[in-house]
Amino acid sequence: MKVAVLGAAGGIGQALALLLKLQLPAGSDLALYDIAPVTPGVAVDVSHIPTAVNVKGFSGEDPTPALEGADVVLISAGVARKPGMDRSDLFNINAGIVRGLIEKVAVTCPKACVGIITNPVNTTVAIAAEVLKKAGVYDKRKLFGVTTLDVLRSETFVAELKGLNVSRTSVPVIGGHSGVTILPLLSQVQYAKWNEDEIEPLTKRIQNAGTEVVNAKAGGGSATLSMAQAAARFARSLVKGLSGETVVECTYVEGDGKYARFFSQPVRLGKEGVEEILPIGPLSNFEQQALENMLPTLRADIELGEKFING
Repeated sequence: MKVAVLGAAGGIGQALALLLKLQLPAGSDLALYDIAPVTPGVAVDVSHIPTAVNVKGFSGEDPTPALEGADVVLISAGVARKPGMDRSDLFNINAGIVRGLIEKVAVTCPKACVGIITNPVNTTVAIAAEVLKKAGVYDKRKLFGVTTLDVLRSETFVAELKGLNVSRTSVPVIGGHSGVTILPLLSQVQYAKWNEDEIEPLTKRIQNAGTEVVNAKAGGGSATLSMAQAAARFARSLVKGLSGETVVECTYVEGDGKYARFFSQPVRLGKEGVEEILPIGPLSNFEQQALENMLPTLRADIELGEKFING
């Protein structure tokens, strides 16, 4: 398998390169690309770590050499959030970056599975889909918004609050990847008993956890290390799926359009990417209400991406 990381010199990209070097199966190829001239150096740096993953670095205006033969492409390129910004403030810069990179993917490795990390994910995934569609190579089974960070945060916070073993704590998170569109299904967590007054504050904490990091870094960036681990986990699951193993992850994909054109929910990954979109299961009254309340926001985010490409 060949995994290409676009945006590999950034805060997420460098940490993601390190984790993939440590975590990808033996014999994998890892291609690191960024516009920044430091990128080949990042590749040399991680190549000194003794694992059987081959690393090459590429920089400059054109990601084509990094994309050739890629099975999985992870896009983390873009600007990070600063205090006072929400994810929609990133839109104008990051939308153009994602469009340019996906245009290259469409030509160079149209059959690759693409994981979009660049925020605002609710919108950038729609941009990627429309670019691939215009190029005549869109396969909705192969395009993903990486929302795994919401799952990681949910697992961490729930295990802390309930005194559970975090490695055995599983929390499905549905919807999108910003603010109210993030909905952890706390009612589905095994071995957790909830008081009514715990659900709403914990849901809000998970929804606003990105802002927690932005504020704590005091202008020094947004979530990079936890996001890199989330992207590495998702990439590993994708590689396992492509290799024929059965893996389930929550991820933001185009499904049947029941809630919105793109929606994050549990997905069975397989040799073609999305093998099956799984049902979200029973919701509590609080979750049902939160789901209905988020949909106008999520649909507007998606429409913004579609309009960016189609006018």
